[in-house]
Amino acid sequence: MTEPASSSTPEHVAAVLLAAGAATRMGRRPKCLLELGGQALIRRQVLALAQAGVAPVLVVLGHHAERIARVLEDLPVCLVHHPAPDRGQTSSLHLGLQALPDGAQAVLVALADQPLLTAQDIRDLLDAFVARPAGTQLLRPVVDGLPGNPVVFTRAVARAMVAGGPDMGGQQWQAAHPAQVLRWATPNSHYRVDVDSMDDVAALAAQTGVFLRWPGDLDEA
Repeated sequence: MTEPASSSTPEHVAAVLLAAGAATRMGRRPKCLLELGGQALIRRQVLALAQAGVAPVLVVLGHHAERIARVLEDLPVCLVHHPAPDRGQTSSLHLGLQALPDGAQAVLVALADQPLLTAQDIRDLLDAFVARPAGTQLLRPVVDGLPGNPVVFTRAVARAMVAGGPDMGGQQWQAAHPAQVLRWATPNSHYRVDVDSMDDVAALAAQTGVFLRWPGDLDEA
């Protein structure tokens, strides 16, 4: 039996929440501000991370930064402003990783548009990371053979991604170090659900009965 990586069990997990995109497929409306039960998705995500014991939560903002920040102003988050968000998600990831506090031993990288993700889902993910086999440095949930989010990895991986240059993101690191990646198989479909377009919003409602709505100032005329 493979022994778990007890020597590298993280005592302090921080989060990088990526929310800098222009959301062109949403008509340039910030998809993380879609609401479930009257609460913005990004706010739900921050609260779930906090309830799971993840701190600090670093939110990388770019496009729509002022509007998104308003729904987070009373929450314990650290805002990281991207001066050039059109450079892409990897550049946002690097900014978030560079802002990690010294004490963070591991980092959870999350999307801001996962409507079904709960604090329990995050705790389950972290439990799987703690119990990972020795030599494993990155865990990604896999549902029905398909990759999900969030992803969790060690501080060493975070440093390597930043040092690897502007094109070194999570996918590139995983491709270069397959033996250090744990593809954690789970039946939990929450890790696979995000919303990139209004078609995704409609599909979510049809398949799960979960309805997302825009706040009044962003609603379509």
